[in-house]
Amino acid sequence: MHFILILVALLSGGGEAATPEDSASGASSAGLVAEPQAPTGRFTTATEVRPILQATRGNWVAVREYGGRDLVYFTHLLSWRCGLVQLDYAINGGALTSFPLPACHEDLPTPNALLEGDGAPYLGFALGSVQSLEVRLTYDDLGTDQAGFERRAVLIP
Repeated sequence: MHFILILVALLSGGGEAATPEDSASGASSAGLVAEPQAPTGRFTTATEVRPILQATRGNWVAVREYGGRDLVYFTHLLSWRCGLVQLDYAINGGALTSFPLPACHEDLPTPNALLEGDGAPYLGFALGSVQSLEVRLTYDDLGTDQAGFERRAVLIP
């Protein structure tokens, strides 16, 4: 019976099984520990934020041409970050790189709020250089989701 439960957990994205991407990308979830998944009603667990992020996958990132630069925005993902432990991105098929996730504000009524000291929700690149993005999320239960985006699909007019 335990074998079946472990198999179901691994097949559903649970567990700590490494993937070829983990070892090839340089960005890895190795060393992360799954967090308890008791729903809080405050959207601070993978159980609560995964359905939202899966339903809004097309909004995960945006590209904006501003001030002579390409700005890649992660605002939507940062708004649900309390159920994440890692956010990795790759530009134009490059290696995955981790974007720093601000801490959750558990002491506030809105723990996912982005506050002034949390840092910018975007990265800057040379104008016109961002043609595609890949994003990989690692939830706090150590499950993952991944999506790719072409510039024209996420370009803010």
